[in-house]
Amino acid sequence: MVSLINQKEKKRFIKFALVGVSGTIVDFGVFNILTIFFNHMGINKIFIFEAVIFASILSFIIAVFNNYYWNRNWTYPESKQFSHTDQLIKFGTVSLVGLLIRTPLFAWIREPVIDIVSASLTYNFFMSPEVLGQNIALGLVIVIVLFWNYFINRIWTYRKI
Repeated sequence: MVSLINQKEKKRFIKFALVGVSGTIVDFGVFNILTIFFNHMGINKIFIFEAVIFASILSFIIAVFNNYYWNRNWTYPESKQFSHTDQLIKFGTVSLVGLLIRTPLFAWIREPVIDIVSASLTYNFFMSPEVLGQNIALGLVIVIVLFWNYFINRIWTYRKI
């Protein structure tokens, strides 16, 4: 019985990870499209945020909706028997805390990572050191927040499954 449960959890974790990959693609895609757009339009600040931080926040939110949809419908299809509103609120709360972890961490490591990339690139790369550094910083914070999101969602949002 324990082996069957472990196999089911392994399968769920793989599905959760694949959903996470799709969310990461959405996150990076939206982030880079917004960053290019803001740079092209000469927008440096949106509300109280630097444009790149705002792009990171918005890309995260869109990726959260992607992940919620796929986790509810594919990773945890049994969850459809429970309240959609309740799960969305829980998933959104976990994600909001993840965003509160991610945003200051991204803002804090972005410049040092850009500096490291700038010092490391000795030839013309297809991306500028700034774009590459921002993407590396975003990747690092995504990995950190991934663990938070998985474990808290598993024990709270999808606890009954």
